[in-house]
Amino acid sequence: MNIEKKIEELGYKLSIPPKPLAAYVPIIKIGGLIFTAGQLPIVNGELKYSGKIPLTISEEEGIKAAEICAINCLSAIKAGIDDLDKIVRIAKVTVFVNSTEDYTKHPIIANGASELLVKIFGDKGKHARSAIGVSSLPLNSPVEVELIAEIKE
Repeated sequence: MNIEKKIEELGYKLSIPPKPLAAYVPIIKIGGLIFTAGQLPIVNGELKYSGKIPLTISEEEGIKAAEICAINCLSAIKAGIDDLDKIVRIAKVTVFVNSTEDYTKHPIIANGASELLVKIFGDKGKHARSAIGVSSLPLNSPVEVELIAEIKE
């Protein structure tokens, strides 16, 4: 299966990962696992969506932002291992949702990333997940996603 081709068929494009905003690296490999740093919905070097869900950005836009974040996680992995077909399975996804204090539909936003990963990887894309509401995110991003994947060594 060619993962990059599948991503393109779904209407997405991998990109060169943005430079870290602080003192960290975009990915780290430990044994057969690869961990990504949190990724924002950045497209062509610019934040595609910004704001707090549902106050200044809709749930639908938040879901789209989560999809972009997941693609950016895969872009970071590709930059580190060169071939996304080395991914054996997506193990864990953590989704941070910049939301109002009373908002409780974080899993709906997180589904943007989760459902896209299943579309890309099939059963190998099914994963454990946490969806967490936060009061703010870097650059006023509505969503930040990080993931852990098992890779072939």
